[in-house]
Amino acid sequence: MIMELSSLTLGEYSLVYNLFSFTIASMLAAGLFFILAQPRVAPKYRISLIVSTLVVGIAAYHYFRITGSWVDAYTLSEAGNYVASGKPFNDAYRYVDWLLTVPLLLVELVLVLNLSREKSSSMLTKLVIAAGAMIILGYPGEIAMDNGTRALWGFLSTIPFVYIVWVLWKQLGDTMGDQPERVRILFRNIRLLLLGTWGFYPIVYMAPFLGLTGAESQVAIQVGYSIADVLAKAGYGVMIYAIAREKSLAEGYSLEKAAA
Repeated sequence: MIMELSSLTLGEYSLVYNLFSFTIASMLAAGLFFILAQPRVAPKYRISLIVSTLVVGIAAYHYFRITGSWVDAYTLSEAGNYVASGKPFNDAYRYVDWLLTVPLLLVELVLVLNLSREKSSSMLTKLVIAAGAMIILGYPGEIAMDNGTRALWGFLSTIPFVYIVWVLWKQLGDTMGDQPERVRILFRNIRLLLLGTWGFYPIVYMAPFLGLTGAESQVAIQVGYSIADVLAKAGYGVMIYAIAREKSLAEGYSLEKAAA
């Protein structure tokens, strides 16, 4: 996405840059954790951690690219603020990232639920199609220069978004009753995390409707999306691990027994 850039103060530029750096570090640290933690869960749940590793790895790569584009797009002026260098800031990396990682996020959750193969396959097919539609429909609004176009595509993108959240919320609720007490608590928590993090993206998307313009809107969007990505990918993956770990323990799995 080629954005029209506003001049930024040193603080505004640094805030975005530092959030990008924090996001990269969070994704890499989470990926290392998921790799090292795999032996601590039963073999049938390890695929969820593998998918979690892929999610944060893809995100880290794209944030490297976003950060590089951000640095290239600005230059420090003699007045001490950052102005457009003439090179475009290409934020399309973010939508490419979502197109790859959102379906994987759905996969890792459905896998840890340990549903029947038929039910998992049917659910994932519908959810992945809806995820693709959500991201593709949201992109034209993100690059739109007027709020009317942004609102139209944002509304269209919200339809598959609501469907995805509703299906996952309902499925987690339906599955919750059959789980051990600690797993039920984790299912409840991940439902809240899912609602909170996924619900935060539309709020950031609507920043131009909240009275933010120019540099304020630009900084709010970059910071908001970065925070949402850390929670929805790294934080979400840690919750997936916690569920896999508790389900493994409830089923009698232990690292010591597996190594014996």
